[in-house]
Amino acid sequence: MSDVVLRVESLKMRFGGLLAVDSVSLQVQKNEVFAIIGPNGAGKTTVFNCISGFYKPTEGAIDLHGQGLTGLPSHKVAQRGVVRTFQNVRLFKTLTALENLLVAQHTQHESSFLAGLLNLPSYRRAERKTLEAALFWLDFMGIREYANREAGTLAYGHQRRLEIARCMITKPTLLLLDEPAAGLNPQEKKDLAGLINRLRHEFDLSVLLIEHDMSLIMGISDRILVMEHGKPIVTGAPEVVRADPRVIKAYLGEE
Repeated sequence: MSDVVLRVESLKMRFGGLLAVDSVSLQVQKNEVFAIIGPNGAGKTTVFNCISGFYKPTEGAIDLHGQGLTGLPSHKVAQRGVVRTFQNVRLFKTLTALENLLVAQHTQHESSFLAGLLNLPSYRRAERKTLEAALFWLDFMGIREYANREAGTLAYGHQRRLEIARCMITKPTLLLLDEPAAGLNPQEKKDLAGLINRLRHEFDLSVLLIEHDMSLIMGISDRILVMEHGKPIVTGAPEVVRADPRVIKAYLGEE
């Protein structure tokens, strides 16, 4: 049985006359942390948007566990087990941390409206299960004490953790993290690296991330894809990527 979770083949995304992503291919293995890096405007977020269903690719194929995702809308992609965070935290700011996690589970339980109206045992069981899951993830993320605080009032690092919890509560197989370290202090970045490693090992999770913090990327990634001007430059282990002259040129320029 293949260990490939995500397969992207010859992905292209065109906006009018602009080819934003040009022939990008990648594979993410089971329990792997795979990073996409590159200068601003390299096409990283466009690749994410294609995988997560926010864009329909112009060309190419995207498969999850061998099943096609290409062109599916974002909610269908999420139902298949691919969830994501964003560069800017997108929580329901006026709902509490707990309520954010309850809302995220609305599609997971099959109790009908009538069952809720009549307060049937099946509805009460589903409601209890939903609450238990929310409290579990608040505990796991170390933010249980803020359960009843409005999400918008939480410290930025806690908002980041809540956003990841909201993804994880849907039981994904692939988690897409879009610049998760943005705005975090050095200790929070260190804690984030530990959190990502815990998630992948304890929950049988694969992680695909975009990040500009090179120390974080080099510390947690199994493999890295480097992009420039929409094109892939090199894919390999951190030590290979770090030493590749094409990567050095893309980031630092050359005389």
